[in-house]
Amino acid sequence: MSAEHQALPRMTRTALSDSGLKLAPPTTESGIVHLGLGNFHRAHQAVHTADALRHTDGPWGITGVSTTPGDRPRPVIEGMAAQDGLYTVLTLHRGGAVAASVPGVHHPGLVADGQGADVVAAIGAATTRIVSLTVTEKGYTFGADGRLDLDDPLVRADLAGGTPRSTLGLIARGLQQRLRTGAPPVTVLSCDNLMDNGHRLRSLLDEFIAALPAAEREDLQAYADACVSTPNSMVDRIAPATTDEHRAMAAHAFGVRDTVPVPAEPYKLWVMQDDFRAGRPAWEQAGAVFTEDVAPYELMKLRLLNGGHSLLAYLGLLRGHRSIDQAVGDELLSGAVEFAMREEILPTVTEPAGMPGADYIGELLDRFANPALGHRTAQVGSDGSLKIPVRWAGTLTESLAAGRLPRMLALGFAAYVRVVTVDDAYDERSLGAVHDGARARLAALASRASGPDAKARLLLADGGLLPQEAAQHEGFADAVAEFARILDAHGTDAALRAARP
Repeated sequence: MSAEHQALPRMTRTALSDSGLKLAPPTTESGIVHLGLGNFHRAHQAVHTADALRHTDGPWGITGVSTTPGDRPRPVIEGMAAQDGLYTVLTLHRGGAVAASVPGVHHPGLVADGQGADVVAAIGAATTRIVSLTVTEKGYTFGADGRLDLDDPLVRADLAGGTPRSTLGLIARGLQQRLRTGAPPVTVLSCDNLMDNGHRLRSLLDEFIAALPAAEREDLQAYADACVSTPNSMVDRIAPATTDEHRAMAAHAFGVRDTVPVPAEPYKLWVMQDDFRAGRPAWEQAGAVFTEDVAPYELMKLRLLNGGHSLLAYLGLLRGHRSIDQAVGDELLSGAVEFAMREEILPTVTEPAGMPGADYIGELLDRFANPALGHRTAQVGSDGSLKIPVRWAGTLTESLAAGRLPRMLALGFAAYVRVVTVDDAYDERSLGAVHDGARARLAALASRASGPDAKARLLLADGGLLPQEAAQHEGFADAVAEFARILDAHGTDAALRAARP
């Protein structure tokens, strides 16, 4: 940030009032504890909550919990703590227009790693009505089989007692406190990109409770069954990483120094089951959709948006594109990804009423092409070992069972393998690092084979990335090997053309 911006007063309620922005009074009670204080939550659930409170008052302040592990810097929690819990949401339109707003719904936040006891107390407080989550796929600590990973170090430590650090440990211990104190029922709301996310969360929580010592688990399970709801939800808004350019935009908008603004696209959607045991904000007043059947919305978004995003990221990295909008501007690549969305993914999706799949795909490509977002391909491509099983597996298994071979997704898998196992697959210095917890394991596995096609076959068969129906499908394995060989010998142009009929 420039010296000029550093000289500005820090964003606080007083500084904003002096600049002429009148915020609503802070909510006096924190009725929501939110785990995962990243950009997405702050641009999505927090904005919906602030908009809802403009229509109907209520005890719906948010206590945000940073789930960043270890001693890594925590700029968001620290920045918000110094700014009265405030930050700017920058809605970035194509063409350069920027709309700035300040949600103003957060109470002082907590850090799970270091303040676990305080997080448990917040979840256990009688005033807490909702515990919501945006902890990404890895925050749920499930293994390749979808079940709770009992070998995960955090899970093992949390089951053994002491101050919890895992998502499930924090929730379970918070529920134990509610049981002991007679706190009212509570809703635990997953807002992550997991199909059937509420039911998945409930299953993992039940597995965690079942693994507790016998003296603890019976009463806690009975309490969870009687007093805890876990509705399904679908969330949709692109909120890329914050840069100094965004900090400059916030300074220009309000004349204050905001260290933690959030950039976001104009589009946002939130679909939920209306199963809240102790009330909720009037989110429908802010545009949220309540329905008994969230699955079609989840499936549409997860497979088309998230699945298409991953495809653009891995192929985009191999073609030297730093951002998703640059990848969409590559006609050969965007045409191939649009083909995959329309011809390979859409046939596996049940279209929600009033949301035609073809229209949604066109809308997605337009959203992806927004240059103001600057959504980095390396960011989207990170944690692929967790994202790919969620985003591509269903499409693959259903397509193969129906006798269709999704060649573009086979190319996508080959591109992922190349990105995470070949040191010079792309220019990391200019495009950014792709972080993946399984990278070392996959690279070691790949080192046992010679040749790109053999490496790709080995990772498909033994990498634990895709279900057996795909991993053991001869035609799909042949396609993955073919594209791995073409990528290595002839590059992405040839591979993209070979993937199209």
